Amino acid sequence: MEPIRKHIDEYEKPKRKAISSRFPFLLDPAVFTKRMIRIIKNKTSLSRLYKGEFFTNVVARHSSLLYRKLGDSDFELQKNKVTNLKIAISMLDGLIIPPGKTFSFWYTVGNVSKKKGYVDGMLISNGKVSKGIGGGLCQLSNFLMWIFLHADIKIVERHHHSVDTFPDSGRTIPFGGGATIFSNYLDLKIKNISKHPLQLKLWLTDICLKGQLLSDSPSENKYHVIEKNHYFVCRKNKFFRYNEIYRETYKKGLKSAKEKIFTNFAPVAYHVDEKHLKELGYETMSMD
Repeated sequence: MEPIRKHIDEYEKPKRKAISSRFPFLLDPAVFTKRMIRIIKNKTSLSRLYKGEFFTNVVARHSSLLYRKLGDSDFELQKNKVTNLKIAISMLDGLIIPPGKTFSFWYTVGNVSKKKGYVDGMLISNGKVSKGIGGGLCQLSNFLMWIFLHADIKIVERHHHSVDTFPDSGRTIPFGGGATIFSNYLDLKIKNISKHPLQLKLWLTDICLKGQLLSDSPSENKYHVIEKNHYFVCRKNKFFRYNEIYRETYKKGLKSAKEKIFTNFAPVAYHVDEKHLKELGYETMSMD
C-alpha cells in the first residue's frame, strides 16, 4: 500500500530532525520554552470551564481496565497510576463544555506535581519506558478521546505515541484510537460544535476507569468509530504498525457521513510473533 510505504520512507529518511536530537543538552531548555509558550497561549485563548449538576442524557460511555500486562514493566507503577488518575479525575468529573467552547486536558488538570499528591508512574517517551511524576495519565487521555469521538466535537489537538511500545493486552479500542499527552505541550483539545453542552462524568472502580459523556438534551447524531487497513508491516527485519480510523455519522438510524479521522503509523518496540498475530486475526505484510 502506497500510504504505508510513504510512512516507512519518511521514517527511514526523515526530512528534518529536531535540534535537541542532535544536541541532547538543548532538550530540557526546549521543553521548558514550549511549556511556557503553551501556558501563555492557553491563558489568552481558552475559557475556564466550570462544573455543574450532572445532566441526564448519556451521549457516550466507556470502560477501561486499570491493570494490564505491559511487557516486563514494574506493576507497582500501575498501582501508582491509579493514584494519579484519582487526582486528575477530581479536576474533570462534572466539567461542562458549553457549545462553541474548547476543552484542554492540561489547562483543566493543571500542573502535575508532588505537592498536589501525584506520584511516580509509568512514562513513555520516544518508545522508552521510564517513571516520572504523574505517569499513567495517558490512560485518561485515551479514554477521553474515545468518548469524545462519539459526540458532536471537532478535534483541535491530538497526538498519538510515536512507538508501539507494548503488545496488546485487554485492548478494547482500536490501535491509535486514543491520544497521548505530555505535560503540558502535548495536549488533548476538543471543541464542542453541538448546540448543547457536554459534560464529563468519571469514576474509578477497583478494576476499571469508567465514564460517561452527558448532555442536557439527546443528541441528534450517533457516531460509530471503526478501524480499517490494520497491518503489521515487516521491513528489513523491523516491524511497523499501521491503521486508519474512520468515524461514521448516523441521523435517525441512517448513515449520513463517513470521514477518516486518524492515520496511525509507529515502529514496534517489542518482539513480534507472526504466528501469534495471525491467531489474533491481525494481518501482516512484507515491504522489503
